[in-house]
Amino acid sequence: MPRTTQLRTYTVREGLLDEWVERWRTEIVPLRRELGFSIGGAWVDRERSQFVWLISYDGPESFAERNALYWASPRRKAMDLDPDEYLVRTEDRTVEPVDLSS
Repeated sequence: MPRTTQLRTYTVREGLLDEWVERWRTEIVPLRRELGFSIGGAWVDRERSQFVWLISYDGPESFAERNALYWASPRRKAMDLDPDEYLVRTEDRTVEPVDLSS
């Protein structure tokens, strides 16, 4: 399958941005990487209480199939991390790189 990259923008509930970032960094990222995803970067927009990150997958399955495996994983379920407790809104966009060589 070709590499798929998503740009994800999350609007985080008032006062929970730092807690969300810490849980994402220590719980979500290690499992995502273990399952073959790569993280292209993450940013915080404090003015808008938003968290923005890039996630990619380049493997034998589609991004959607691998993402379903992540959500079904026993480790994910054991996190006791319900995104709805932190996130007011999510926006996921599939993006493609632009060739900068020309």
